[in-house]
Amino acid sequence: MILGVRADRIDAAESLERIEALIEQHRQNAGPASQVMTVNTEFLSLARKDATFRAIINRAALVVADGVGVIWASRILGRPFPERVAGVDLLRLIAARCAAQGYRLFLLGAAPGVVETTAQVLQQRSPGLQIVGTYSGSPAPAEVEHILDLIRAAQPEVLAVAYGAPRQDLWIHQHAQALGEAGVGVALGVGGAFDFISGRVQRAPLWVQRIGLEWVFRVLVQPRRIWRLRDQMAIGPLVWMQRFSRSRQAPA
Repeated sequence: MILGVRADRIDAAESLERIEALIEQHRQNAGPASQVMTVNTEFLSLARKDATFRAIINRAALVVADGVGVIWASRILGRPFPERVAGVDLLRLIAARCAAQGYRLFLLGAAPGVVETTAQVLQQRSPGLQIVGTYSGSPAPAEVEHILDLIRAAQPEVLAVAYGAPRQDLWIHQHAQALGEAGVGVALGVGGAFDFISGRVQRAPLWVQRIGLEWVFRVLVQPRRIWRLRDQMAIGPLVWMQRFSRSRQAPA
């Protein structure tokens, strides 16, 4: 638990195994779609202000650590995550597993044209991948029934939603039952993953990712994101306060 927000201490390979297990479980027992979330410091900041969003994270079927800030926080708290599991990387892994296992994938969100290009790139990288639907759409209530009709017709096992946090995650949570009835076993919010995969937004070089400065590169590429850093800068001191508070409460 980081500032009251849950994240699972597993790596990318274990995350993929859990996702496959959730898909198979849904095939046998139906029920609502299982929600997968990728938590970064923006999520922590939003969850501090929004109890509903925090509860959705904590009830999700799987919550992975996406963001170096979350990794640092886990180290400060003495329970380090094995690795960062970025949403864009997880989506690529899921696409490859879908191709291998015959699972159908539906891509929802992002700007017009981006989602279609993302589908093409994923299919090129994972031959045999069945992408049974793409739609930009929006989380607006007026679009819900049309989107659900598209998903019902496509019957995907996996739905990737790129509306950005928290809209994508609230949308998935709100419609989990309807998605499950449409065949979706796993629904995950992927933020800007479609932009990166399609090439619309340049991702940081691998060496920048490895030293934990991808967020700096992203601000340089997308300067409008700098406003999001204001609230996130408070996360570090709060995590240290959590660490010291826990130390004082520990028995002598």
